[in-house]
Amino acid sequence: MYEQRISALLLTLNLFVTLSCFAQTETEKMDKVVQSYVDNQQFMGSVLVAQGDNIILNKGYGFANVEWEIPNTPATKFKLASITKQFTAASVLILEEQGKLKTSDFITKYFPDVPAAWNKITILNLLNHSSGIPDFTTFPNYESFQLSPTTASKTILTFKDMPLDFDAGQRVSYSSSGYILLGALIEKISGKSYESFVQDNIFSRVNMTNSGYASNTEIIIHQASGYTWGPIGVNNATYIDMSVPYAAGALYSTTGDLLKWENAVFGGKLLSSSSLKKMITPYKEDYALGVFVATNKGQAIVQHNGEINGFNTNLIYYLDKKITVAVLGNVNTYAVDEITNAIGAIAQGEDIKSSTVRKEIKISNEILKKYVGSYELSPSVNMIITLNGNHLISQVSNQQQTAPLFAETDARFFVKAFAAQIVFFENESQVVTHLVLHQGGNDKKALKKNN
Repeated sequence: MYEQRISALLLTLNLFVTLSCFAQTETEKMDKVVQSYVDNQQFMGSVLVAQGDNIILNKGYGFANVEWEIPNTPATKFKLASITKQFTAASVLILEEQGKLKTSDFITKYFPDVPAAWNKITILNLLNHSSGIPDFTTFPNYESFQLSPTTASKTILTFKDMPLDFDAGQRVSYSSSGYILLGALIEKISGKSYESFVQDNIFSRVNMTNSGYASNTEIIIHQASGYTWGPIGVNNATYIDMSVPYAAGALYSTTGDLLKWENAVFGGKLLSSSSLKKMITPYKEDYALGVFVATNKGQAIVQHNGEINGFNTNLIYYLDKKITVAVLGNVNTYAVDEITNAIGAIAQGEDIKSSTVRKEIKISNEILKKYVGSYELSPSVNMIITLNGNHLISQVSNQQQTAPLFAETDARFFVKAFAAQIVFFENESQVVTHLVLHQGGNDKKALKKNN
């Protein structure tokens, strides 16, 4: 009996050591992927990977505040940007469970003074981006609009009289305008502010003590500063009044609180099974209610990313294996999405042999000067390439935002702020003829003008 106990103990210890080594190796692989982006100055933020409540990786990288060199930690708070939308969607479903609305209701029931063109739009259409209401963040005046305080009513006025992009339910087109309307709906029905409703019905119930509505004036302890990439490093992000993104993108949180959220919502602690099923059932093009839902290698994946001035975020939940991946970055960069996908693959046991991090090289100004000029993306839209010091700067003709280009080769460049690459092409006489913009899985050829 004694020997049996010893054997059982040794077997348990060996199993524990094996699992510990596996977990350590898994964590090391994930950390190495993230660190490669940090080393190449393409990521700052916090990263969490967990299976259920079991933490696999939970670490901060780079600085929460560059000026004071204050490091990011798991306790750092980040603006969530469009990850906010799933909290808004859950709030609407909670109101439906309370019998205060139906997602099939036409919005005219709650907003009687809307345009006649909106008469067939339902709450569900707003939730799954099938309303046809144009996205106010794409309007030409958005960059100036985001600078001033607003209210939901004032923001709605910016798109209220715009023609619909399509009839309700016809197709899906991502629109933050719909989520501004949903925030106003939550307030009208509940009698509370959007901030208070989310706090009382989600954050407090789930014990998300490090989450809330971001502010430009209040002191939020351990909140990260936001940055963008400039030609020689990070710059402070441009200002946005947090009343503008509202129910479409104004919440903040930590990686740890997002784990609580995932475990609660998918563990049946917040929504009924019927509400959760409604939330994660795609309508068209993988979009459900506040989240994208896709299948990869038979695995159901619930995901949403976000981008706002100075912050990129991504939150993924692997439904079958109960794996949460939260990557919150405080510098606008394409790297957040790549990191999320890579470490999510490792968490599922896939072998990631090498990082896909892009590495910048230095090339001469003589080469860079060849690429300066205007390139025609369409008859009315040009991409303007200029030279600032020893960096190329790109700007689309109808936008104020500029983006530094970083060289991978003499002719191939990438943008750190978002996932895009530009390749320049020459003819036999070594004269630059055109560029090709690679973005979002699409290639766009643009001829150089005045050659």
